[in-house]
Amino acid sequence: MVRASGVRGYRELMRSLGADPARLLRRCRIPLRSLDDDDALLPLRSTVQLLELSAAETRCPDFGLRMSRSQDISVLGPLAIVLRNAPTVRSALEYACRYLFVHSPGLVLSMHETSPVIRDAVELSIDVRVEGGAPRRQTVDLCLADLHHIALLLAGERYELRAVTLPHTPLAPLGTYRQFFGVPVIANQPRAGLHISRRSMDVSLQSVDHSLRQIAVDYLATHFRSPDQSLGERVRQVLRRTLGTPQGSKNAVAELLGMHPRTLQRHLDSEGSSFEAIREELRQDAALRYLRETRIPLGQLAGMLGFSEQSAFTRSCRRWFGQAPSALRKTAG
Repeated sequence: MVRASGVRGYRELMRSLGADPARLLRRCRIPLRSLDDDDALLPLRSTVQLLELSAAETRCPDFGLRMSRSQDISVLGPLAIVLRNAPTVRSALEYACRYLFVHSPGLVLSMHETSPVIRDAVELSIDVRVEGGAPRRQTVDLCLADLHHIALLLAGERYELRAVTLPHTPLAPLGTYRQFFGVPVIANQPRAGLHISRRSMDVSLQSVDHSLRQIAVDYLATHFRSPDQSLGERVRQVLRRTLGTPQGSKNAVAELLGMHPRTLQRHLDSEGSSFEAIREELRQDAALRYLRETRIPLGQLAGMLGFSEQSAFTRSCRRWFGQAPSALRKTAG
């Protein structure tokens, strides 16, 4: 689920583009009246589908970026109070990573101390988790844009965004993204992320009320429970970051989780799962998304997913989807 504040501005944008928002809301089974209540809960999958369909129908490839112009930090509800009253930008974003599940358990924000594309920068990545490999370009764009606006609000004139990475081939020209973010934008990357200078992370926030922040944190801790995280989900989180790298092996994942590989497998067995099944599930989901949303060469894509050669990737695609990756990509059009 996701709070309805996450689609704030949707109706107005659709009307400005000459489209009827009610029709697509009905098609995605989202009640029109739910958009009047920021705290209403909408199915995340339906919301992701709504933005994709809306972009296609209005022929507006930067739909998610445009929609973000109607949103600000207040879409996060009580979490916004915590962020505004944190001592530094870094601590505010750490709170966002910890409590974003209050806005939607399907949106996962992570902070990586080293950026893979920019020196002396921190990567703030966002992951939109919906099952079935559903296209999510517009939702990812919206999340990145909102995160950009929030970081800018927190750091003010000392905010230094250095680059943006997209996990897909964008429908809009890269120039549209560069104009929006004001920095280089790199497509077809493993993660959706903002790459922010370390100096920006250390900026102290102004007019901070520590007591108000603590009240808000206590409220979140009391009224919202983090989704129970099984070992299988922890393995998924690690594999999402390491899939296709040497750190994505069972031994490496077990080491990152602080346990012996046999202990890892024993606990997964008790949950009715296995390391291989989880990796297969993530590979399948990522393959479908990359084939639908990017033009990454198949040989490179096979390596990104951890296959030793393209032929092994092709065999897996036939098993998963009943057709070769090239055929699936043509079908997605």
